[in-house]
Amino acid sequence: MIVAATPDAVARAAAHIRAGGVVAFPTETVYGLGADATNALAVARLFEIKHRPSFDPLIVHVSASEELPALVTAIPPAVHELAARFWPGPLTVILPKTERIPDIVTAGLPSVAVRVPDHPVALELIRRAARPIAAPSANRFGYVSPTAAAHVAEQLGHRVEIILDGGSCRVGIESTVVSFLAEPPQLLRAGGITLEDLEAVIGRVAIPTARQPGVAPGQLDRHYAPHTPVDLVESPAAVPERDRCGAALLLVQPTAYPPGFARVEVLAEDGELRRAAANLFAALRRLDAGGFTRIYAVAIPERGLGRAIMDRLQRAAA
Repeated sequence: MIVAATPDAVARAAAHIRAGGVVAFPTETVYGLGADATNALAVARLFEIKHRPSFDPLIVHVSASEELPALVTAIPPAVHELAARFWPGPLTVILPKTERIPDIVTAGLPSVAVRVPDHPVALELIRRAARPIAAPSANRFGYVSPTAAAHVAEQLGHRVEIILDGGSCRVGIESTVVSFLAEPPQLLRAGGITLEDLEAVIGRVAIPTARQPGVAPGQLDRHYAPHTPVDLVESPAAVPERDRCGAALLLVQPTAYPPGFARVEVLAEDGELRRAAANLFAALRRLDAGGFTRIYAVAIPERGLGRAIMDRLQRAAA
């Protein structure tokens, strides 16, 4: 049930989490499906609702960086530097975990992913629950992430008792994930904080040559995908004329395109990548509901936020 995120509703949702329940709530990235991260049975219910495989670890959300020492055994200086710059915000760090976090949260790994979300409803929910909250995106596993309460209700509404409506998500794509289990740190998932942002604070951050399923959230090759097939192309002209009929064209930024497409959607008419990222998942949902034969998405350079946008498009097309 969707409810406006009033103080009373947030308090009710927090009590539900303390009692072992699961609720959906907004963050600045996407809507999360949250459970008490210290309650293994509650987290198991979360996996069941989402149809998420147990080998895919979760991100634990806390309300302040001061809560980190209770969850992890070591905090490198670079993590303190990033936390001071980017928390609250769309940055997740992976560190060795304490026994407080059950193995089901981390898929049996000795490390845990943690972040501080930048959304007043999420922060108030965590504070009132007085628990760290384990929360993947509030959708069926593998499908397009939800950036509005209605998106959650479309897929999970009958399975989630409370969906806190905090409006549309400002960032619109998942958090950046950085592992501090090796030196230099590794960028495991591009997101709302860019590689350039990270390196401006802590120096070199490595990018693994391949994704690492089971090591961090969001590492599967196919993910964030609509049901309609997605093809990634270098330009609109690369789509043969015969294939345009009945197909949709997805542009990150305005560019010239040939005639023949059934629909053309531009994520950011002003060319601003932050706007494009915020609109990406909602646009994929609209196109998926349009009955098109295919969705042709035009690639952009992988720098800045373009790296995160391309990561989502590549996996939608995998």
